[in-house]
Amino acid sequence: MLDPVRTLSIFQRQPDPQIFSAGQTVFQEGEPGDLMYGVLEGEIALSVNGKIVETIEPGKVFGIGALVSSGVRAYTAIAQTDCKLAFLDEERFLFVVQETPFFALEVMKSYSDRLNRLVRHLMDKLIV
Repeated sequence: MLDPVRTLSIFQRQPDPQIFSAGQTVFQEGEPGDLMYGVLEGEIALSVNGKIVETIEPGKVFGIGALVSSGVRAYTAIAQTDCKLAFLDEERFLFVVQETPFFALEVMKSYSDRLNRLVRHLMDKLIV
């Protein structure tokens, strides 16, 4: 069984977490991206075309797609509350995936679940 607490422990070991104030943008839809994030404290809102589609809480990751697919952000991430975020660049991401297989599984599950939710959200908008 996958364990988000173990995934978060990977991020807690990363140096220099980034601090964001409530309302501050982490990244914007369409921007190039080279980092993925783990939420250590606070909440992050993900929005597409200005509409919030998901809220990310402590222990969860986001921004994965920029490392594993196009390198372009598919959504905007904004701090809902004051946040402390750890991050992985591509080099550290590949190292952790190689050294910690459960991390790779957890990240793939998170990415797949988020993609499925976004597709359902878009489909609901098309059907209405």
